[in-house]
Amino acid sequence: MDSKRLIIFIALSFSILLLWQEYFAPKPVAKPAVTQQASTAATNSDTPQAPATQPADNSSLTRGQRITVTTDVMKAEIDTTGGDLRNLQLLKHNAAEDPNKPFQLLTDNGTHLYVAQTGLIAAGNAALPTHKTLFSAEKTEYSLQGDKVEVKLTAPEANGVKVAKVYTFHKGSYLIDVRYDISNGSSTPLNSTAYFRLLRDGKAPEGESRFAQTFTGPAVYTTEGTFQKVSFSDLDKGKAQYVKHADNGWVAMIQHYFMSAWILKPLNGKPACSSAQACQFQVEPKNGAYSAAATVNLAPIAPGQSGSIDVPLYAGPQEFNTITKVASGMEYAKDYGMVHIFASPLFWLLTKLHALVQNWGWAIILLTLTVKAVFYPLTAASYRSMAKMKVLAPRLENLKQQYGDDRMKFQQAVMAMYKTEKVNPLGGCLPMLVQIPVFIGLYWALLASVELRQAPWALWIHDLARPDPYYVLPALMAITMFAQTFLNPPPADPMQAKMMKIMPLAFSVMFFFFPAGLVLYWVVNNLLSIAQQWYVNQNIEKQRKAALQS
Repeated sequence: MDSKRLIIFIALSFSILLLWQEYFAPKPVAKPAVTQQASTAATNSDTPQAPATQPADNSSLTRGQRITVTTDVMKAEIDTTGGDLRNLQLLKHNAAEDPNKPFQLLTDNGTHLYVAQTGLIAAGNAALPTHKTLFSAEKTEYSLQGDKVEVKLTAPEANGVKVAKVYTFHKGSYLIDVRYDISNGSSTPLNSTAYFRLLRDGKAPEGESRFAQTFTGPAVYTTEGTFQKVSFSDLDKGKAQYVKHADNGWVAMIQHYFMSAWILKPLNGKPACSSAQACQFQVEPKNGAYSAAATVNLAPIAPGQSGSIDVPLYAGPQEFNTITKVASGMEYAKDYGMVHIFASPLFWLLTKLHALVQNWGWAIILLTLTVKAVFYPLTAASYRSMAKMKVLAPRLENLKQQYGDDRMKFQQAVMAMYKTEKVNPLGGCLPMLVQIPVFIGLYWALLASVELRQAPWALWIHDLARPDPYYVLPALMAITMFAQTFLNPPPADPMQAKMMKIMPLAFSVMFFFFPAGLVLYWVVNNLLSIAQQWYVNQNIEKQRKAALQS
């Protein structure tokens, strides 16, 4: 197999993969929004519902009064029904479909369901507040004045037990502290369990690329099981596998660029679990939606005593420098697929280069130069082999005409020629095979990087995560790919030669829909490849002429 065949094979495989993802791969099924009457805690289905206004549309969650909280990075809406976090806008990130609006991560707008719910349950006190209980608050609007803002919600007294649910929002942070303060005024010890869950339908996130779909769904991380994604389809089939008991970790809902996660053991905070058996992860279908939850058994609270449970919620972008400071293993939320071992160090290098130039576009160019330099010896060996093959192209054509349809004698003559000229037909493709995992890893590193979202490069490129608005980069990529065909040895097969002419056009059409940052990488890589291949070809030609003159 020569390098041309390898390139065609890679191109066709890549095209088939993209077409499969677009037209044949199972897509997340948009589930109807769960009703509040049907939505219950996994272990508390009999808890009575507190009085609340019923909406006209029974497909939405029961709506109480909304409490608005505004900080410098987010605008949140907390519903007094359950004290749920129902809406969350990320003010530093614009919407995928309308750049003039902030990105909406959590919502219960009737067409899409994605909320954060919590509650308390106890066998001896069925009146403890759940996500159905109607809370009260001092104000309906809160805004950040200093470093933090605290929102206190008070539940009705439950058989002598007083409970307050407290949200604490911090300046410049997507980490929200969620705390229950419990005062046991009854005559018996209180043994209770707190649950923290994310409830989401199966819809794809807004603005998901048709040609670059990433994972959307629940995920669980523990030090024992590391990172485990749980697909919606596996949940529907009852095939979900993940660690269910641990005294550490987090449970999340993940989508392209963004995530939300309940964290049982923050990096710089007190762990919520006293032991592995005290905490449990539960990921399951839930009445037309999907639930990703953690439950925590609280230490018994004696009569007349108080206790609390604090489990922070991260709800924001998958920025590497941010999530790695929140909890162990959270960097795995950046979906690199099966090439994490290659993509992760490449992205780390990209962040270091960005720290030098303060521009993600130039950082991509520097990263491409660095990767190209590292693989220079391999690519040079490949190009030398291809250059020698190109020199032998006229002789190869003569052999083809000489032997006609006798393929066996033709192949024998070709191999004899290669042996005489000391040319390895595999020399052009083997070095390329070594590089393929790295280039695929770089592709996924760029695709999954929220850091490129809304990041400008130069001139007309104002967002490296969106397609080039004027299609200049895809056009340049087509030109550079077409130019490369003149530097390579012509294929002996006429059909293969036609495919090599068509491939630049086919690739450029696909890349019209790819993020500009990805296309920028390919354009720069192609330009460097052309320069290197031209240089190698010139040296081989000089050596050939010198050999003829001697």
